[in-house]
Amino acid sequence: MRCEDCREALSARLDGEAEPVSPDEHLASCVACQEWFAGAERLRRAMLLRPAPPVPDLTAAILERTPAPSGEGWGLRIALTVVAIAQLGLAFAELLGTAHSGVHLGHESGAWNLAVGVGLLTAALRPKTAGGQLPLLTGFVAVLLLWSASDLAAGQVTLSRLATHLLVVLGLALLYAVHHAHRDRGTPLPAATAGDGTPASGSTVDAPAAGRPRPRAFRRQAHGRHAA
Repeated sequence: MRCEDCREALSARLDGEAEPVSPDEHLASCVACQEWFAGAERLRRAMLLRPAPPVPDLTAAILERTPAPSGEGWGLRIALTVVAIAQLGLAFAELLGTAHSGVHLGHESGAWNLAVGVGLLTAALRPKTAGGQLPLLTGFVAVLLLWSASDLAAGQVTLSRLATHLLVVLGLALLYAVHHAHRDRGTPLPAATAGDGTPASGSTVDAPAAGRPRPRAFRRQAHGRHAA
């Protein structure tokens, strides 16, 4: 028996696995394999019996420095819900023609278009604000397209007037694109690892402490019968 085959079987014995061959006869007559096996047993016992490093109990210090929960802010959220429902009621009243807005409706529409332009410009300068504008602008564009189609079918609006709505539709599409492109910015990426699972060059994640050698691993060599 070769020393490689003997040590493969001994390594399997240490790991509690089935031995491919019996190494006892070769081990009894090979001093090199006896020394290898003794060293492997010492290393295994040292790794199993090594006590865990003491860790101080930091529970009290962490709890002392952790601010108390501020609650869910239900009061403000309920107030905002009431205002939103009232605003929706006003919008439906105007859309259904039950509110008498007069000339002021044109001013209100202009103010809204100005607000949309300011919001799109803000998203262009500060991309992180794009996500906050999406629900409002998406709802506006959806309702606008629905009523535009209805007005067009009834002959109450011209195609040239509808063409002015293409800007807000294009703005919404670009807003989605900007949000998608910047939503993952700033998120730390997982550390790159080499093929054997160890951190790649330049990565400090899970790297061993300086000055501390890695535990020596006994790797079993491929048995001749399993070689390709």
